[in-house]
Amino acid sequence: MSDFSVFIGGSAGSIAPLISILSRLPANFSPSITLVIHSNEDSKSTVTDVIANNCPLTVIEISDKGHFKSNTVHVAPGGYHLYVENKKHFSLSIDKKIHFSRPSIDVLFTSAAEVFKNHCIAILLSGANGDGAEGLLNIKKHGGLTVAQSPASAQVDIMPQTAIDKGAAAKVLSPKEISHLLLRINDEYSLL
Repeated sequence: MSDFSVFIGGSAGSIAPLISILSRLPANFSPSITLVIHSNEDSKSTVTDVIANNCPLTVIEISDKGHFKSNTVHVAPGGYHLYVENKKHFSLSIDKKIHFSRPSIDVLFTSAAEVFKNHCIAILLSGANGDGAEGLLNIKKHGGLTVAQSPASAQVDIMPQTAIDKGAAAKVLSPKEISHLLLRINDEYSLL
């Protein structure tokens, strides 16, 4: 498995761009992809099912101490914060909500920054609060590549715009441009 990983966060209005991005990736996309979409415990597996029906990669909901896998989209379950424990494992927690959310994008991105440093890309999609901006900034400070969905292409632009305003996004791209970026990264890592 590649030691490079992709982390994606989103909230309101993020499912359509997420499907646009993931549907363009090949089934042999090497870096693991980890996803936090704001959800609640009642929507258990709904996000996972929607993505699985529109993506050529394997899509799984993460369990505590779950493993990173290549060619896989790992989805955070509703009601739990998702931490990157090390380059092989995740952990879940029921710590207090952040930005009224559990799972929190900031939690995922910040823990990913500490573990993967410059071996990751983080993408922040459409959403209605500022969750993810601070975590994106942490990834940027650790040398990872940071991307915000272009506010013009976002159904709800608060989340990506907050990240842009904080200087956390190295790139501001449409969903189609994000998928092209991921394809280029996959090609580069497949040559290593």
